Amino acid sequence: MSRALNLDATPAHVTDMCAKHDATVSVIEPLASGGTRVVLLNAHDAAVIARAFGKKVLTGVVERMPIRPRH
Repeated sequence: MSRALNLDATPAHVTDMCAKHDATVSVIEPLASGGTRVVLLNAHDAAVIARAFGKKVLTGVVERMPIRPRH
């Protein structure tokens, strides 16, 4: 399983849920298409959070925010 998840939730909600389940976040970012992308420290933590969010796990293509402004 991948360590990255796309979730239909706010970054604050994802952070709170990760803290509740003792899952360590590596990177978290809002998605341009709505929701949050989170990368957990390991696949076990990702599986725990995926189960916790259930149907709120986004599948398919999502639009990420650009990291740097385009010139």
